[in-house]
Amino acid sequence: MRGSWAASHKQGLVSVLALVGALGLAGCSDVDTALFGDDGTPVASSADQYPPGGPAPSSMPPVSGGSAPVVAITPISIEPGSNTGTAVSASIATMRAQVQQLNDHVGASASRLSELRNAGADAALAYHESKARITTRLQIGTTRGNPELVTEWNNAQSSLDSLAGNINSLNALAASIAADSSSAHYALDQIQATYNVSGAVDEDHRQLAVLEDETNQTIVLIDRLLRASSEDTQRQTAYVANERANLTTLASAIKNGELYGADLGSAPIATAAGGPVSASTLAMAGTPLVVIRFDRPGVDYQQILYAALSQALQSRPNAGFSVVAVAPTRGSASAVQLAQTSAKNHAQEVLRSMTDMGVPASRLAVASATDPGATSSEVRVFVR
Repeated sequence: MRGSWAASHKQGLVSVLALVGALGLAGCSDVDTALFGDDGTPVASSADQYPPGGPAPSSMPPVSGGSAPVVAITPISIEPGSNTGTAVSASIATMRAQVQQLNDHVGASASRLSELRNAGADAALAYHESKARITTRLQIGTTRGNPELVTEWNNAQSSLDSLAGNINSLNALAASIAADSSSAHYALDQIQATYNVSGAVDEDHRQLAVLEDETNQTIVLIDRLLRASSEDTQRQTAYVANERANLTTLASAIKNGELYGADLGSAPIATAAGGPVSASTLAMAGTPLVVIRFDRPGVDYQQILYAALSQALQSRPNAGFSVVAVAPTRGSASAVQLAQTSAKNHAQEVLRSMTDMGVPASRLAVASATDPGATSSEVRVFVR
C-alpha cells in the first residue's frame, strides 16, 4: 500500500510540473522589444523559465485594506502516552513521534500557504494598479508609444512575473504536502497492523486506538491543505495566462496611443460546475475518454489520465471535458446513497487531478449519474 500511495502522488506531481512548465509563465526583460518587436509589430512576452520550487517573492508590503484569507488549519495535539515496558510500547512511541512530526509539517505548510497567498495578493494588486493607470491614460487620450505608459507596462509585467514565481512555489509546497500525505497513510497502516502484534497489554491497545484517531485527523488536515494549495495553483495559473494575453493587447494599445476593444479585465475565470445527469443522457454522451473504476483503495490512475488528456488536447487544443461520477444501483436505498456519495468524492478527486495537470477550470464540468451495469464507483471523463 505504501508503494501505491507513493507512486500515485509521484505521478500526479510529475504531471503538474510538466503541464505548468508548458504554460510559459514568463516575462520579458526588454520592454521595447516586447512592446514593438524588431519590425514594430507588438509581440507577446518571451519565455524565460522559472525553476520549479523557486523562492517566493520576498519583502512585499501588506495588501492595502486587508490580506489574503488565512488558511484555517490548526494541527491537533498528540497525546504523549506512557511506556508500559513491552516491545509493542516501544513501537508505539516510534510511531507517535512520526505522527507528531507530520503535525509539525502541517503547521509549517499552512503558514507557508498563507505567506504565498499574501504574496500573490500583493503582486496582483500591484499589477492591477499599473494596468489601471495605463487604461486610464489611454481612455482620456495620449501620445503614440508614450514612454510613461511603457514604464507602467513593464511594471505590470514584473508583477505578473512575481505571480508566476509564486505558482512555482505553490507547486513545491504541494509536492511537500503530498509527501506528508503518503507518510501519514503509511503510518496509519503501521498502527493498524500493530494491533495484531503479540505481547501487548491492554494499555498498549488503548494508546494505539488514540494514536489511530489522531493519525486519521492528521490525514484530514493534510488532505484539506493539499486541496487548498491545488486550488490556489489552478486559480493563479489561469489568472496569469489570461493576463499575459491582456498585456499583449495593451502593448498594441500603447503603441497606437488609444484604447480599443472590450474591457480586458472582463474575461471571467470560470469555475467547474455541473448538475445531475440521467442514465439516458450518459448513454448518449458517447465513448468516454477515460473510465476510472474505484474498486479498491489507492487506485493508481494519474498516469493513464494524463496520457489520455495529452492525446485529446493534441487533437483538439480547445477541447473541454466532462467529469461524471457514476454510482451503481444495486443494494438497499442506503447502500445506493452511500455509493453515490463515494462516486461524487472520487469525481472531485479526479477533477482536482485534472486542474493540477494544467487543465483550466473553465474547460471542466462535473456531474453525477447512476448505472445499473456498474459494479463499483466509477468516474468517466468525456471530451466535449
